[in-house]
Amino acid sequence: MKYSRRENMRNIIKKPEVLAPAGNLEKLEIAVRYGADAVYIGGQAYGLRSRAGNFTYDEMKEGVRFAHARGAKVYVAANMVGHEGDDEGAGDFFRTLKEIGIDAVIISDPGFITICMEEAPGLAVHLSTQASATNYKALQFWEQEGVERVVLAREVSLEEIREIRKNTGMEIEAFVQGAMCISYSGRCVLSNHMANRDANRGGCAQSCRWKYDLFENEGADILTAGGEPFSMSAVDLTMIHHVPELIEAGVGSFKIEGRMKSIHYVSTVANVYRAIVDAYCEDPDHFVFDPAWEEEIWKVAQRELATGFYFGEPDAHQQLFGRPRKIPKYTFAARVLDYDPATKIATLEQRNHFAAGEEVEFYGPGFSRFTQTIRKLWDEDGKCIERAPNAMMTVKTIVDHPVKPYDLMRIRKMPVSTARFSNFPGQAPSE
Repeated sequence: MKYSRRENMRNIIKKPEVLAPAGNLEKLEIAVRYGADAVYIGGQAYGLRSRAGNFTYDEMKEGVRFAHARGAKVYVAANMVGHEGDDEGAGDFFRTLKEIGIDAVIISDPGFITICMEEAPGLAVHLSTQASATNYKALQFWEQEGVERVVLAREVSLEEIREIRKNTGMEIEAFVQGAMCISYSGRCVLSNHMANRDANRGGCAQSCRWKYDLFENEGADILTAGGEPFSMSAVDLTMIHHVPELIEAGVGSFKIEGRMKSIHYVSTVANVYRAIVDAYCEDPDHFVFDPAWEEEIWKVAQRELATGFYFGEPDAHQQLFGRPRKIPKYTFAARVLDYDPATKIATLEQRNHFAAGEEVEFYGPGFSRFTQTIRKLWDEDGKCIERAPNAMMTVKTIVDHPVKPYDLMRIRKMPVSTARFSNFPGQAPSE
């Protein structure tokens, strides 16, 4: 598919930020190495991902040093909905973040915004998507309050973003990839009632992802008759086919969801969006979408993919009704520790089981990748082995092409299927 810039577009294109999730220090380093301009992390309190790795202050310091040395930024999500008493210690928290060198905090609660601005003046505040900013008047209000950037609600359409951009110069951040929530801007209480875990204070049990049955009075099962009963579970978001439209609409930061996802996911998705953004901004008039980018996204997809609210209200095609289609499954198998160009032997750190004779794929930053068969394996003592079964064990193997530290290796566990994007207006077809 070839894109050309719109005739009425006169503004110089500004390259948007690729913003990746980082649930722990390793994910932060991987995200930056694989092309993220910025990462967002969580602290030990005030966030919405209590089960993510989350960062101690010392880990934040190390993460900031690593990111800043490579020209990347670090944001901290403190986006919980605060009840009375939840703000205890928040002033110290924000002051410490400022001292550490955190570039911005992502907040939804006006109380926490006030505390941050009073206790840590100069620390940039980004309005969380949980605050449901959906129109330019809302952005103008938050700009007057001193907020530097707004993460738009996931419910905002592309046309609405264009209108917002016409009426405010405020920084706009929008989600482009990842899970969609069944509740408006993620403000859900299902988990509170069903698992006694407050979703708006970091304890979401993802009750909407559970399987539910619906029965008629006579006892007939309605939902499972057609397949898997995911009655409230939405498909995932992807906007890889619509990067040009997002840039031209004025989105300044492309946000990838997934602080609880693996380094396989973070590296792959950051790599893809880095490649697309760079390719388009380098030459908008001759930009052509590379099918390899879509192929790569499917390697880490957990559900079917669609474009959310960007092109209209989602319908049943964006829910996981019926029998799910098979999606290619790839397992993250190893991380490259070292490579000897004289012998073509790579030293690997095992992350999941693999064995001699299996076909694997190596990939790295800059969208480099190749497949090969593992012909021989040696353990760290030089003993020939058939498989690498132990987590984090060090092994060696001959590789067909040069690799470098922090390149990753994965294995396809299922044959490539006919999984496709959900079919609804505005969605680019799979090719």
